[in-house]
Amino acid sequence: MSAFPDEDWFKAYQARVNADRELSVIGNWFTTRFSITVGDVRRVLTVERGQISQINFAPRFDARPAFGFRAPMETWGRFISATPPPLHNDFFAMLMRVPEFVLEGDGLVAMQNGRALQRVMNLMRKEAA
Repeated sequence: MSAFPDEDWFKAYQARVNADRELSVIGNWFTTRFSITVGDVRRVLTVERGQISQINFAPRFDARPAFGFRAPMETWGRFISATPPPLHNDFFAMLMRVPEFVLEGDGLVAMQNGRALQRVMNLMRKEAA
């Protein structure tokens, strides 16, 4: 069993997102590139029409996501747990009340895709699938 944020974990996550029926309805206009940073580990996900088409596991300066989320492993661990504690159950709540959870880059792009992004983020929990 792979652990977050390993490559195998992200590949399984990609399969969950791409198989999600809700995203097939609400994600049609969700096309962007965003990053997830866990401590010093950064992944850049390319989303096309609500599907994760690519994950860059070793991004460099030329991988330019529109926005990203950064937090220490402890914070991510709470978010992806089966029963997240209060304020860690939704990325919107975390943005407002968890100082370690940071939105980087163009927040407007993130919020313009808020509903589909929320579903993509919630699918980080296997139980949400």
